[in-house]
Amino acid sequence: MMNRIQTKLQEDKKLLSIYFTAGYPQQGDTVKIIQSLEEHGVDMIEIGLPFSDPLADGPTIQESSTHALKHGMTTEKLFSQLQGIREKVSIPLIIMGYFNPVLQYGVQAFCEKCREIGIDGLILPDLPLREYQLQYKEIFEAYGLLNIFLITPQTSGERIREIDAASNGFLYLVSSASTTGAKSGFGQEQQDYFKRIAAMELSNPQIAGFGISSAETFAQATENTKGAIIGSAFIKHLTENGADSAGDFVKRIR
Repeated sequence: MMNRIQTKLQEDKKLLSIYFTAGYPQQGDTVKIIQSLEEHGVDMIEIGLPFSDPLADGPTIQESSTHALKHGMTTEKLFSQLQGIREKVSIPLIIMGYFNPVLQYGVQAFCEKCREIGIDGLILPDLPLREYQLQYKEIFEAYGLLNIFLITPQTSGERIREIDAASNGFLYLVSSASTTGAKSGFGQEQQDYFKRIAAMELSNPQIAGFGISSAETFAQATENTKGAIIGSAFIKHLTENGADSAGDFVKRIR
């Protein structure tokens, strides 16, 4: 049976994926934000699992993570908030976070919980490919979860092909080597990188992330990719306008 992510990737359109931190701005906002994003036509949602040491995240996401943790957000709490989410929304849901909280919860128990709730995939940037293949791939697959890998401008061609061969969803193209965060536009360097990856004719579609914040940068990022992910710009919007305004943000992108 096809995973919801795989089904969504077959649609003939550029996909908009939105990332937000679970339990932010308020602890009880998680489900409200997910429902609002689906209502306003978002294609996929990445739910950020707050972590105390988020090295790859820019200041906006780090602050939202710290805020959520300070206000009592935990993995357990996220799972209880998402109980019954599949009665409310049908689009792909991905949990994005660091591997440590998953390990602490227990990898098998975490994956089992994800399947029970209706999570479709995981993005764990600090879980190395080799370790995943040797220790966790069978567990993820047993619970129907896609593991999404990141590729940066520094990733070698050989490594990209290895990642592509190990994937069965999409490849997350990090548009720069730095931490996450909104940028005002895409430079030639980033466009060349997207073109270079597109020219490799990989078996998995690519979705670009990092630095996308407007209709303009979304259009630029999706010229050579299947879709784009927006995180920091959306979290900034939530900080300034609250969870009830989630739909207004989507309208600005599409």
